[in-house]
Amino acid sequence: MSEDFPIRVEQRGAVAVWTIDRADRANALSRPTLLAFGKLAREAAANASIRAIVVTGAGEKAFCAGADLKERQGMSENDVRVQVALYRSELGPLDRSPKPVVAAINGAALGGGLELALCCDLRVAAAHAQLGLPETSLGIIPGAGGTQRLPRVVGEARAKEMILLARRLTAEEALAWGLVNRVTPAGKDVVDDAVEWIRPIAEGAPIAQAAALEAIDRSLDASLEVGLELEKVSYDKTIVSADRREALAAFAEKRKPRFEGR
Repeated sequence: MSEDFPIRVEQRGAVAVWTIDRADRANALSRPTLLAFGKLAREAAANASIRAIVVTGAGEKAFCAGADLKERQGMSENDVRVQVALYRSELGPLDRSPKPVVAAINGAALGGGLELALCCDLRVAAAHAQLGLPETSLGIIPGAGGTQRLPRVVGEARAKEMILLARRLTAEEALAWGLVNRVTPAGKDVVDDAVEWIRPIAEGAPIAQAAALEAIDRSLDASLEVGLELEKVSYDKTIVSADRREALAAFAEKRKPRFEGR
């Protein structure tokens, strides 16, 4: 691991696995880490060999403990503003990725760590994971999208409870609240579980998946009428795809389709 590029990259078939490799710092989000996420997300968007992305942290204690407070100690107030802006500019491409992104939460996901997980489309948590936004107990508020994304996932009342009480959830509580989609059974590696769980994505139709993500994400703040029009635009992108024709042929021939993202 290099502090200049503190994310370990591997690819398991069509699934890219990005691991924050800063276990000694609880996988905190330093400036190089944020920049690395931005670079990887931008490159992955144009990489046809990647059909899904799994984001995780090194070790078993922390997925990501949020901001690197050691790094913050030497920052002026304006430096902090610049750093918070990097959360938006460099995690934005991950949030908007046309490839489905899954957080494999291998331990504590706190503050900016949970905000990173909220940038992902799906979340899988280890049985021992804890999730929370403790910022108000530190005299600040979530500044990397937590006040906006968390209510969209768990609802306004529960988001306010988590943020105002600085409440931490266990993995099972997070599952019950809809904050995570799956809890990995104890004793099983959360990344292995996540990669296995998303096999239908890795083997699926990339154009259709990207169009579905686009239709959902663009319509979150729209009326139903506008959302249906946006859905039509996204649907039209699938009609002309070779993948759609392959699916029809596979159905007629009683075989599994072979999607190529064309």
